[in-house]
Amino acid sequence: IVADFSAIEARVLAWLAGERWVSEVFEKGGDIYCETAARMFHCRVEKHGENAELRQKGKQATLSCGYGGSVGALKAMGALEAGMTEEELQPLVDSWRAANPNIVRFWWEVDRAIKECVKKRVPTETHGLRFDYQSAMLFITLPSGRRLAYVKPRIGENRFGGESVTYMGVGGTKKWERLESYGPKFVENIVQATARDILAGAIKRLSQRGYRITMHVHDEVVLEVPNGRSSVEEVSRLMGETPEWAKGLCLRADGYECEFYRKE
Repeated sequence: IVADFSAIEARVLAWLAGERWVSEVFEKGGDIYCETAARMFHCRVEKHGENAELRQKGKQATLSCGYGGSVGALKAMGALEAGMTEEELQPLVDSWRAANPNIVRFWWEVDRAIKECVKKRVPTETHGLRFDYQSAMLFITLPSGRRLAYVKPRIGENRFGGESVTYMGVGGTKKWERLESYGPKFVENIVQATARDILAGAIKRLSQRGYRITMHVHDEVVLEVPNGRSSVEEVSRLMGETPEWAKGLCLRADGYECEFYRKE
């Protein structure tokens, strides 16, 4: 049995940011790409119906823009190959940000809280997250209680001449060096780490029910089970349970059976 979370990062991002309309789409079982396009272009969008061609633009924007991505991110996600023109990419970014004001606000509130924490070496908080400077480390306490750690943080200058937070880590050259970050990038770390904690909880629940977990890949688990004695529905239900520490987060998991591991 292979089971994975449905749009886990988009769900966690909206939950943390308080972008209620996104969470409501998931709660009602709606199509997030259609609803995003509808809000971006101020019209009705249906997957196989009215204005269906706009759904792809809603999908591209959802996948590219959640962590501060702009025109470059859209290109990297294949926007031009999907038939979009260079001229419409920036308006697409602007429309997505206008449709998701709480997510945009979340980026910059995290940015502000981290800078204040590093500058003044005092605890700060925003959106249920806590930031601490201790022993030359920046710690971000996630909703689960787990902490992310950034080594020797300090305020530096980015390539645009503005302030940015830098810390020590392994860079693209695989060497220990000073790395630069900012609000949306920290938000990406926070969302993906929270999604990891949700997956870890699901793995624990499945193990407690006697399931043998062969491996997990990103947001999916792979179980080896006896033929006919295990249910995809039960596995999906166990995975989709919301943790105690994530009240209000709407999760969903889907699965399928196969004789050997493959993508459905």
